[in-house]
Amino acid sequence: MITTAGIAGIVLGALLGVCLLAAIWVWRKGRPFAEGHVFRASRLSRGNRLLPVQVLITPTSVVHYTPEWFGRLEHSIHMAHVASVRIDTNMFFSDVFIETTGGVNPIRCAGHRKGDAVRMKTLIEQYQTGYYRQQSSGA
Repeated sequence: MITTAGIAGIVLGALLGVCLLAAIWVWRKGRPFAEGHVFRASRLSRGNRLLPVQVLITPTSVVHYTPEWFGRLEHSIHMAHVASVRIDTNMFFSDVFIETTGGVNPIRCAGHRKGDAVRMKTLIEQYQTGYYRQQSSGA
């Protein structure tokens, strides 16, 4: 016969197991999604507590990666279509706005450390310079 204490122990063990699985799932979703220059938003910023947004900057594109509980959302912009990069520095964190030449809404990367925001802008400008320099010399 199972006692009340035995049932409570089973329920408590099951709850701890579920919490452990959820913690592992959140940890896995928060890891960098690619190799290279990946910038993750701080978990202390609004909207990034469990599943922080990430930005990958490569010589050819900028990828805004939003992990979801099941799946992900990616928005990629080719370096030739980046019109401007704007940094909005707040008290603790910075927001980076990457505007496109197409005129649609800019990518908003919220909750990054100030140094990461500046590094993102520098990398985009550096890669754009290299891209257009290569285009002009190859033509």
